[in-house]
Amino acid sequence: MLSKKLRIPPQAPPRFTNNPISIVEDAKHLIERSCKVQDQITQNVQPDAATFSSVLLPLARAENVMQVESHILGFYKDISSDPKLRDASSEAQELLDNFSLEAAMREDLYHLVDAVLRKKEHLDPECAQLLQKQHKGYIRNGLRLPAGHKRARFEEIQKRLIQLRIEFRRNQNEDDGSILFLSYELDGIPEDVLSELERGTGEEEGKLRLTLQYPQSFATQKHAKNSETRKRCYIAAENKCDENVPIFQEIMVLRDEAARLLGYPNHAAFSIEEKMAKNPETVDVFLEDLRSRLTTGGRNELENLKQLKKADLESQGQPFDGRIFHWDLEFYKEVMLETQYSVDEQKIAEYFPLQTTISGMLSIFQHLFGLDFVEIAGDEKNTLNASRKDSDIVWHEDVQVFSVWDNEEQSGGFLGYLYLDLFPREAKYGQVANFNLQPGFLREDGTRQYPATALVCNFTKPTSNKPSLLKHNEIVLLFHELGHGIHDLVSKTTYARFHGTITAVDFGEAPSQMLENWCWMAPILKSLSRHYSFLSPQYHNSWKEQAHGEAQPPEQIPDDMIEGLTRAKHVNGALYYLRLLHVSIFDMMIHEPASHEAIKSMNISAAYNKLRKALTQIDGPEELGQGDEWGHGHADLGHVIDEYDAGVYAYLSKVFADDMFFAVFKPDPMNAIEGRRYRHAVLEKGGSQDEMKTVVDFLGREPSAEAFYKELGLE
Repeated sequence: MLSKKLRIPPQAPPRFTNNPISIVEDAKHLIERSCKVQDQITQNVQPDAATFSSVLLPLARAENVMQVESHILGFYKDISSDPKLRDASSEAQELLDNFSLEAAMREDLYHLVDAVLRKKEHLDPECAQLLQKQHKGYIRNGLRLPAGHKRARFEEIQKRLIQLRIEFRRNQNEDDGSILFLSYELDGIPEDVLSELERGTGEEEGKLRLTLQYPQSFATQKHAKNSETRKRCYIAAENKCDENVPIFQEIMVLRDEAARLLGYPNHAAFSIEEKMAKNPETVDVFLEDLRSRLTTGGRNELENLKQLKKADLESQGQPFDGRIFHWDLEFYKEVMLETQYSVDEQKIAEYFPLQTTISGMLSIFQHLFGLDFVEIAGDEKNTLNASRKDSDIVWHEDVQVFSVWDNEEQSGGFLGYLYLDLFPREAKYGQVANFNLQPGFLREDGTRQYPATALVCNFTKPTSNKPSLLKHNEIVLLFHELGHGIHDLVSKTTYARFHGTITAVDFGEAPSQMLENWCWMAPILKSLSRHYSFLSPQYHNSWKEQAHGEAQPPEQIPDDMIEGLTRAKHVNGALYYLRLLHVSIFDMMIHEPASHEAIKSMNISAAYNKLRKALTQIDGPEELGQGDEWGHGHADLGHVIDEYDAGVYAYLSKVFADDMFFAVFKPDPMNAIEGRRYRHAVLEKGGSQDEMKTVVDFLGREPSAEAFYKELGLE
């Protein structure tokens, strides 16, 4: 049970009081302050006298202090509905990224750091990690290129890439694509989704406007009975952000050119060098092996879906052409779940009101990891805010904030702040993600800077008649992202650059992927559930009006519902992983072209669509005469543009996650002793040591892929 007693943390929460002018000015001030530190080091330290304490330590401390403010300055572009604030945040981000690039290309600093490395001082593991990463960073930013044209071109490319990444994300966040439908065309879509749709006026009167953002477009794919509606929605969603198509291509070309300037054969080799896989060959072999294991299962699952579609069409007196299209997949999966597994997604969702489910999840984390979550609400926000204005500590009125503590058994100490921004709004980041707002680290005076972390989500908003209700896939997603948040909160590193989820990309997903397993366990699902009709008299009356005389359901989800849900865990599992495999192989394909000319001339839209067809065998508009360039789904792949370049395979490879879960938690998922051991051995470490060492220390052995393949049914 969550604590209701307000406790005063030793560190005030961050304030969100910036305006467009102050955001840019604050960024410039941060840069000026850090430049001063760097200049002082180069002026006062000679290479023969350079030590970790005189060079690396002041650089790291300046970076620590900078990140306390810089993350929030760049956060506004993803969560603000004010276009001026978003533009200022983007400008600040570009200033900060350019400064980071320029700092990483300072030859005077490189020579000092190189001198420290050569001295081979005895350092603790995290300091040694810092020295190695800092030194490698200079090399990866071109400082072994001869001064002159090549180095200047490398810097020019990096600055252009900064601009392009920011522009790509802005286009994603501000995309407002929508489609108009008549009411009958939306038959089958749940009422809570339909109630959110904007009503047309004037010439559009009588129509409903469906946006292309989750959850509306996904609900349409799953529930719209009209095939033409699903088709229109799917194709429109695959053509979002068309202004990102040339940006995507330019980013790929520039990344490849930069990697070749540094002597790498392609960008994948450059990028994966810093990941656990170490080289593209390891990733390619893993992906091809998985592809070969999944192909037969995917073909069989496709045949099952075709039989369902055939029966459905014949029952309506319509012919079946033998094809399953992309816009059929989710719809007929729902049909399969309902008819063959007695899984009714809408009925199950009634047992998982958003706020009740969140409370249950936080209670699980409290028990496992020895935490306390205290919501800061109403007048309590004023108590913790020097301005006495409660709105200052959140960026929108919908946002919830919690102070997070060790429980008394763990010491009762403060850990940080957790923010939940749960519902869609204009120009907000359109998916579900965890954002670090302030990293944790050890201050110069020996006290700790505590982290602040935010979950940015887009769940269906509650109404006066019904709370926001979570589908099971949304429960899994929320648990995953909360896992990132917990990783952020309990991490205890000396330096900000290693805090929390700042690990090798192909390890960073593992802790959250592991936690997804809890969402498939009957006792856990039972504990999270509470039918919304029990939440209030108003909700009870609302439910009763729609129940058509049915008896009130039990307060907790019945065992037979859970049994059906867990039996269906791997329904169409091969097709699901083949679709993930599509993006992973595509990511590798565009980052390891045979030559620079190959990526320059590649038709990326056609390559994306042809690869998906080859892997999944699911038909698309190309079978209706629209060619292979019918869509550009890659224009919405933000992860490929951000830190998951040549790293999307991290979402597919659950090797570490499944190994840790089945080896340690499967016998007793609520084992608090193991939960605390996992917290201290894995989560606390962040990226402060080699990630393989973290895994081996926790497991007591080298990791194995056996549990991963067994869970997929691919032994």
